[in-house]
Amino acid sequence: MKVAVPKETFPDEHRVALIPANIPQLIKAGMDVLIESGAGEAAGFSDRMYEEKGAAVTADRAAVLSADVVAQVRALGANPEAGRADLPQLKSGGIVLGTCDPLGEPKCIQEVAQTGASLFALEMIPRITRAQSMDVLSSMATIAGYRAVLLAAVELPKMFPMLMTAAGTLKACRVFVVGAGVAGLQAIATAKRLGAVVRAYDVRPACREQVESLGGKFVELKLETDQSEDKGGYAKAMDDAFYAKQRELMAEVVAESDVVITTAAIPGQPSPLLITAEAVAGMTPGSVIVDMATERGGNCALSKASDRVVEHGVTILGPTNLPAEIPNHASQMFSNNVTKFLLNLVKDGAVDMNLEDEIIRDTLVAHQGQVVNGRIRDLLGLEPLAAQEAEDEQEVVTEEPPEDKSQGTGEAGAAEAPETTENPEPAGEAAPAGDVEAAGDAAPTEDKKEDGE
Repeated sequence: MKVAVPKETFPDEHRVALIPANIPQLIKAGMDVLIESGAGEAAGFSDRMYEEKGAAVTADRAAVLSADVVAQVRALGANPEAGRADLPQLKSGGIVLGTCDPLGEPKCIQEVAQTGASLFALEMIPRITRAQSMDVLSSMATIAGYRAVLLAAVELPKMFPMLMTAAGTLKACRVFVVGAGVAGLQAIATAKRLGAVVRAYDVRPACREQVESLGGKFVELKLETDQSEDKGGYAKAMDDAFYAKQRELMAEVVAESDVVITTAAIPGQPSPLLITAEAVAGMTPGSVIVDMATERGGNCALSKASDRVVEHGVTILGPTNLPAEIPNHASQMFSNNVTKFLLNLVKDGAVDMNLEDEIIRDTLVAHQGQVVNGRIRDLLGLEPLAAQEAEDEQEVVTEEPPEDKSQGTGEAGAAEAPETTENPEPAGEAAPAGDVEAAGDAAPTEDKKEDGE
């Protein structure tokens, strides 16, 4: 069975789906690996490095795309323009795996399905312990959170740490991080390492402990947040009244901050507006906002996707592909995730399409000419597949009655206890196409050696 990696065609995408260090693992599992020439160069991996690890290298892109399994950083959906040119080359019955923004670009999933290829959307990896090492969203958000702080540090006309010198004392920079998922937690950790005073806010009260474990101060806003988190640990969309009150209360904290980094995103939906133009006007001139959610509209009213703007003396950055700005380590983490996914999918040198496996079932969005994911079918206005209807009926029959919580503690804002299978910490965490935040992720750690090194 042949696994192939094409060169990425999305503008300024410098990552590669597999790095040389992971090639021997795949070969040992019975896979041949084919790399398009130049695929890893932008990330620091030459063709020769791949060949030395046992991969074949070719300049024939058509041969790469027609392989049994094609692994990409950005498949169609996450690469909606240039990615469409690859569709005619895909092998009917073959497999494509990568990020593809399935909830944001459902029509692209349908286009891939029409080629006869099966598509695995790596953004849909379930948040369970067994899938932790395959979680590309967590891996990429780790990179993005780190990079966002560095961008802010370059733009800010101040230094981050407090310094006591013969020329006087310089006060520490004040950083406010909005959203304490993986990207937010990494931003907190990085800002603290640089010496800043860090405060953070998240709509999910369960994040407080994680923020404080990194040395940040958790900002409490007087809001009802009982229903702010879904069963997977992701933030849920709230109503307009909630966001209006949130913006009002948050404006005071924003005005006191030198740097504001926003990471709040809702899977498949527009990013919530958290910082108004009035709040920006209340900041000290020279302050910096890094809006990491601009790909889906942004958390700041004045931010623009992939652009740098200055309003009221405040610099506002809207980066949309931060992981690609640190392509070597981003590729290493992504490659580790892809390798673990392939080793779970391929048994004895052949694909084992075991739909009883939650990882395979949840990530499979197109198969045998059909869009097979129920959520994506709903977005496309398609009728449920017969198998999905039967599964839904079975769930109704076997569903246990809801637990009586009338005798609970009554603690306001208490988060629902996570299931035992929920991912307890990041695989290393924000969506290459968009950084989706998740609660329940452990604090970033330093000097953690990755698989494949």
